[in-house]
Amino acid sequence: MQSQATRDVHGLRQHLTELTSRAKDDAYSMPSDFYTSEDFLELEKEQIFRAEWVCLGHVGEVAEPGDFFTTELVGEQLLVVRNDDGDINVLSNVCRHRGNMVENETSGNRRSFVCPYHAWTYKRDGELKTAPLMKKAKAFNSAKCSLPKFSTEIWNNFIFVNLDGAAKPLAPQLVSLDAILHNYHHELRNLLFKDEAVWGTNWKNLTENFMEGYHLFATHPKTLQPMTPTQLCRKVPGEDRWTAYRSYYDPEYPPRGPFHDDMTEDEQRNSVLFNIFPSFVVAVAANYTLFLCLRPNGVVQVSIRWGVCGLKTDPKDPEVVAYVDLCKAFNAEDKEKLETLQKAQETRFFEGGPLAPDDLEGTIWDFLKYMEGMLGDTSVAAAAE
Repeated sequence: MQSQATRDVHGLRQHLTELTSRAKDDAYSMPSDFYTSEDFLELEKEQIFRAEWVCLGHVGEVAEPGDFFTTELVGEQLLVVRNDDGDINVLSNVCRHRGNMVENETSGNRRSFVCPYHAWTYKRDGELKTAPLMKKAKAFNSAKCSLPKFSTEIWNNFIFVNLDGAAKPLAPQLVSLDAILHNYHHELRNLLFKDEAVWGTNWKNLTENFMEGYHLFATHPKTLQPMTPTQLCRKVPGEDRWTAYRSYYDPEYPPRGPFHDDMTEDEQRNSVLFNIFPSFVVAVAANYTLFLCLRPNGVVQVSIRWGVCGLKTDPKDPEVVAYVDLCKAFNAEDKEKLETLQKAQETRFFEGGPLAPDDLEGTIWDFLKYMEGMLGDTSVAAAAE
């Protein structure tokens, strides 16, 4: 019986296509294997995370020439650095000699990058600067030993990378989202806080959790529900590359200024929460921005690089500290629920359940449609036509 046995990858792809071919009013979530299959994760790595634009962080993390941070994406060790011209590059953090890590620190500032294994040294743009004692090596050609540079785009001060270099330009796919965000002027908000974490849940669980307001009243009764109650969530029509909803503030809750002069009264009363597929989730509130860059860390873990931006400039400002503390509080509440969810997903008997109405979980339906577009079974889709 299919519901009592683990689906293989082909079965999951078939189910995803069959599920999303239904009418939206008949929307269901995916079964447990969608979140627990090692083989399905390998497919996601190859066909999504290596092929799509994935957000790595905020430009404020590399504000000055030589500023850098290191990260990892589906096995690729990456070095994100601002070069001497002010451009931000995403380089391979793997030495061109014997393949050791070039930079082992998580962040800092460097005039150049020196591999600690044999001291091969690279400029800020990845060009090889020196390679000790290599002049007599017949096969050595310094011009061919620069660190590989990955396709990079900066959108709204966020750094995106495309590992395979074949993805369509990102910005044209987000024009409609830009229009929704315009009056919030996120581009004027400074990076005020950043942190990293690993949670014990599949990356899709956190993506879906962030993007639905249905859980607010039950999971966040004291942190978010009094401010942005579940009942006031409103879905925004999404597109192939993103989904979003507006989380309106309780009229009795104090105003969340300061507001940019361009913001309408309606915009002052809600936050825009969006997901740029696959795994970049953001809440642009009237006064602050919370962002999470997600990437799989095995099938039952997600690595998170997250931060807070705002118009203020002092990270120690009491208002900034209070907002960051609020974010930490509701993140902890989500972490607890998602880690128990992951344990529950080990069952073979959960077949998925009906999704809540569009304003509450329509974004999950959009996400599943995106996943089907990337990983669905084309033979099923063709047969249905």
